[in-house]
Amino acid sequence: MLDIRFVRENPDAVKQNIRNKFQDDKLPLVNEVIELDEKSRELKTKGDILRAEKNKLSKQIGACMAQGMKDEAEELKRRVSADAKELEAMEKEQAELDEKIKKIMMTIPNIIDASVPIGRDDSQNVEVQKFGEPKVPDFEIPYHTQIMESFNGIDLESAGRVAGNGFYYLMGDIARLHSAVLSYARDFMIDRGFTYCVPPFMIRSDVVTGVMSFAEMDAMMYKIEGEDLYLIGTSEHSMIGRFIDRMLDEESLPQKFTSYSPCFRKEKGAHGIEERGVYRIHQFEKQEMIVVCKPEEAMKWYDKMWQNTVDLFRSLDIPVRTLECCSGDLADLKVKSVDVEAWSPRQQKYFEVGSCSNLGDAQARRLRIRVRNKNGNYFATTLNNTVAAPPRMLIAFLENNLNEDGSVNIPEVLRPYMGGKEKLVPKK
Repeated sequence: MLDIRFVRENPDAVKQNIRNKFQDDKLPLVNEVIELDEKSRELKTKGDILRAEKNKLSKQIGACMAQGMKDEAEELKRRVSADAKELEAMEKEQAELDEKIKKIMMTIPNIIDASVPIGRDDSQNVEVQKFGEPKVPDFEIPYHTQIMESFNGIDLESAGRVAGNGFYYLMGDIARLHSAVLSYARDFMIDRGFTYCVPPFMIRSDVVTGVMSFAEMDAMMYKIEGEDLYLIGTSEHSMIGRFIDRMLDEESLPQKFTSYSPCFRKEKGAHGIEERGVYRIHQFEKQEMIVVCKPEEAMKWYDKMWQNTVDLFRSLDIPVRTLECCSGDLADLKVKSVDVEAWSPRQQKYFEVGSCSNLGDAQARRLRIRVRNKNGNYFATTLNNTVAAPPRMLIAFLENNLNEDGSVNIPEVLRPYMGGKEKLVPKK
C-alpha cells in the first residue's frame, strides 16, 4: 500500500506504474482517491476548528455560571450541544471517507523497481542466469507419478475418495524423501544464520489483508466457516503477521527467519497434464525464508535470498535458472520478484519451484510494522522466498537423479536424512 501523500504529490508516476502493470482499469482510482483525500482533509480542518470553538464555549459556560449569568450560560450550552451534534456528523462522514480511501489505496499497486522488465504476463518474464548444466538422458523419463508409483510411494486414487482432486497420499521411501528434503532445507537455512520457526497455520482476516492483495486473497485462501480465520497459503503470511502493530528497534534489524508450514491453496483453473499429479495441488508443505530489514538493505537481502535457493538445489544435483518477473506478472504488493526454476529432463524445459520477492514497505504499512530511529520512525521492508516446497520439488529431484534401471540416486548431503541410503530402488 502506497503512502497517500506520495499519491497526492506524484499522481502521474502512480498512473504510469499502473500502465506498466497493464491494469488500466485502475487509472480512475488515482483521481478518485486524491479527491476523497482532499475532502477528508478539509473535513478534518473544519472538525478541528469546531472542536476548538466547542472547547472555548465550554470554558465560557463556566465563567458565566460563576458570574451568575444563567441565561448567557444556557445559550452557550445550546451552542455547544449544536456543535457537538455537527461534530458527530462530521466525524462519521470522515470515517466513511477514510474507509473508502483505505479500500482504494489497498487496490492501487505498489511502485515497481526501475529494474523490472515491462511485460504483460509471465510469458514475458526474462531469464537472468542458469546454474548447472541441464541434461537429457538417453532413456525415457516416466511421468513423475509413475516414478513415485514404482516405489509404491503415492496413492492419488484413495486421496481422491477421501478429499477430492488436488490431494495425495505419499508413502514409504517417497514420503521419507519428502520429509528429508524439508529437514535438509531447514538445516541448510539455519546454517546460513536464519532462525527456525513453526508459525500458526491459520490467521485472522486483518493479517490476510495485510500481507496480500484482495485479488490474491480471493484466488488463494480457504476461509474457516463461522470464524475469523483463514488457512495460510504460505508461512510468509503468519510470519509477517507476527509483527503486526509492532515498533521494532532499528538495532534489531535485519530479522531473518526460516519457517516450516503446510500450505493450503485453492489453485483455481484447469491445467495441462504436466501440472497434474502433485505439481498443482491444494495442500503441500514448504520451507520458507523471511527477512524484515531497513529499506536500504532490501536489495542486498533480495539477492542473498534467491541465491540461497539456487545453492540448495545445486547441492541436490538439480540444475536451475533464475527468471526475472515482468511488471504484469508481479502481484500488486511486490516491488521486484524473481522465480527460481528447476530443470525437467522429461519436459526438457525449466519449471517454477520457488519465488523470491521484495515487497518494499507495502506489508509493513498495511500491518503497521514500524522501525524506531533516532531521526524518526519509518516502515520496515519485508522480503520472502521459497527454500523448498515438496512435493513439487520432488518432481525435479526424481527426474534429475533417476537412473535407467528406475533407481534414484541420493546426493551425499541428503543421505543423513535418508538413513544413510545412497540410492532408492524401485519396488516394481
